[in-house]
Amino acid sequence: MPVKIRLQRHGKKGKPFYWVVAADARAKRDGRYLEKIGTYNPNTNPATVEIDVDSAVKWLGNGAQPTDTARTLLSYRGALLKHHLQGGVSKGALTQEDADAKFEAWLEDKANRIQAKVDGLSKEEAKAQADAFAAEKAVNEKRVADAKALAEEAAAEEAAAQAAAEAEAEAAAAPEVEAEEAATEEAATEEAPAADATEEAPEA
Repeated sequence: MPVKIRLQRHGKKGKPFYWVVAADARAKRDGRYLEKIGTYNPNTNPATVEIDVDSAVKWLGNGAQPTDTARTLLSYRGALLKHHLQGGVSKGALTQEDADAKFEAWLEDKANRIQAKVDGLSKEEAKAQADAFAAEKAVNEKRVADAKALAEEAAAEEAAAQAAAEAEAEAAAAPEVEAEEAATEEAATEEAPAADATEEAPEA
């Protein structure tokens, strides 16, 4: 019976979640399987990959063939490396202690690289948030400055309109004042001859 190590799709629409399984090559993709080896969640950053390395190595030793994606996941978690080291042990090229030491060193290095990537993503996310905050602050400051400029412009326009209204009122009142002054002057002129005539009249 040919055995494949492949992915079995789970999760919901738009957010897939996969099981890594050993299954009969003739079985349906999401059908019966022989053993669940691990999980793969591509929705996180970085993607979350959990593999039972010993089970994967057992199936690889029994001749199971991984698909391309499953091979990438097994390599990511070191299952292929351990399978390779176990082949060296079986051929006498390595002792079990040497193989285990190499595998542990690889696991430690891999964990450090994954943590470095996570830290880098955290820094990038923090920088993106700081940039977004700075951009929002600049927009708010510009909005406040624009509102202040509009208010000053409106106040200047109102002052100009008030000054124009006052000037127009003064211009309208000027003819009336001139007419009153002219009438006053005429009255004074008429009173002056009358007074002169009174002064010149002979005494009886």
